[in-house]
Amino acid sequence: MNGESHEDREQRIRKLWKTLDTRSEGQLDLPALKKGLRTIDHPLKNADDLLHDVLKAVDTSGDGRIQFNEFRVFVEHAEHELWQLFDSIDRDNSGGLDKDELRLAFRRAGLTISTSKLDQFFDEVDTNHDGEISFDEWRDFLLFLPASQSSLRAMLSYYSATTNVNQEGDVHINDTLQGFDFLPPPGYFIAGGLAGIVSRTATAPLDRLKVYLIAQTSPKEATVKAVKDGRPFQVLRNFGRPLVDACKDLWAAGGLRSLFAGNGLNVVKVMPESAVKFGAYEAAKRFFAKIDDSDPKHLHPTSQFLAGGIGGVVSQCLVYPLDTLKFRMQCETVSGGLHGNALIMQTAKKMWTQGKLLPYYRGLGMGLAGMFPYSAIDLFIFENCKNYVLARKAKQARCHEDDVEMSNMTTGIIGATSGAISATMVYPINLLRTRLQAQGTVLHPPTYKGIVDVTIKTVQGEGIKGLFKGVTPNLLKVAPAVSISYIVYENSKALMGLR
Repeated sequence: MNGESHEDREQRIRKLWKTLDTRSEGQLDLPALKKGLRTIDHPLKNADDLLHDVLKAVDTSGDGRIQFNEFRVFVEHAEHELWQLFDSIDRDNSGGLDKDELRLAFRRAGLTISTSKLDQFFDEVDTNHDGEISFDEWRDFLLFLPASQSSLRAMLSYYSATTNVNQEGDVHINDTLQGFDFLPPPGYFIAGGLAGIVSRTATAPLDRLKVYLIAQTSPKEATVKAVKDGRPFQVLRNFGRPLVDACKDLWAAGGLRSLFAGNGLNVVKVMPESAVKFGAYEAAKRFFAKIDDSDPKHLHPTSQFLAGGIGGVVSQCLVYPLDTLKFRMQCETVSGGLHGNALIMQTAKKMWTQGKLLPYYRGLGMGLAGMFPYSAIDLFIFENCKNYVLARKAKQARCHEDDVEMSNMTTGIIGATSGAISATMVYPINLLRTRLQAQGTVLHPPTYKGIVDVTIKTVQGEGIKGLFKGVTPNLLKVAPAVSISYIVYENSKALMGLR
């Protein structure tokens, strides 16, 4: 095997044994084996679960310890299997494996591996970095791969289970969930924050328009008169009037500046909100992937849904007081009144005098009840549509999904769709929450005792359709906002090398 004599192999195995047996006890239990593997910096040095399997496979006597004779038999058997696998991949019989040979071998075995993962694996095994993997390097890295599973599929599973290359290029063992190991790299939070700032600023006028319409509780006189007079066509003609009239009113209140009222707070609020949402979502995906023993990119649908909801809830709890302050400030913006920082300070003081911290958290229950399904549905639809598109492109190109790219247009269309569907489904909850937040302001003078009270009064005064008041400008805002958010998020991740 590889031109090595029996004596040389025996000497090499004994040398490896002495290196592993750091205590010179002539046997290895689990702690001793682990310490020995750390001495040679083997990938299994911290993978406790796999080490139990190795100990069980080598310890044929079943006494919980490995003796030299057991170790030698195991090594000889494992090396024979690894040589057969190595030789089958080495198509040009050069005695070394290059990346093209490995890629072709995976393809022949019906496996797809991304270019980045192949590069990572190759760099790990090619210890002298000469551009090819020798059998010695191959053997040393895969020595403890169970002999009965010496196949490319088993090798790939072994590598994925033992090593995980993080975004900074450092290698760490992916053994047990310790501390906050499931937290994603900071880049995900940065990308999320940038996505929120860009999308929210671009759609600030539409958000302002939505809040203005939600705060109004009485229909326009023209519509009421048309209904009383029995003129249905006039009612239909006046259907879009609230939107037009609202635009006129807001422009009269302060021109372009009025349309961006609250955007300063939006930026202060949305950066941490979006950053935490996407960061918590990625963390939740890793957490559920650990529990399900699966890939974070291909979670079970239930886990995917829950991860999206958790991301939204965590971010909502963080920024809810700022959200309430923004809504109240927008509802205090009138022609000839205060603007900018002066209005923010006045609104904040007024809220504090009304009940200290309580007004800042009014409607939080409904906010969380609305945010969980909104975020869950939005991220669930986006991720599944994205995975479908990538899988289809990868199949057409006959490559791994990580090696194909999704255009910004496709990303935007999927994002707009997922955002519109989720926003429409939870809109009544958000409307009631907003009215609880805005109660007692100039534009929304009514006050409520709680969630049940605001629901009853809204339905009694405006009917079921009142629960969807402002849904049109909301969709006009949500669709482009979510679309822009996902485009910025995905591109920011790509720039930082995140997947």
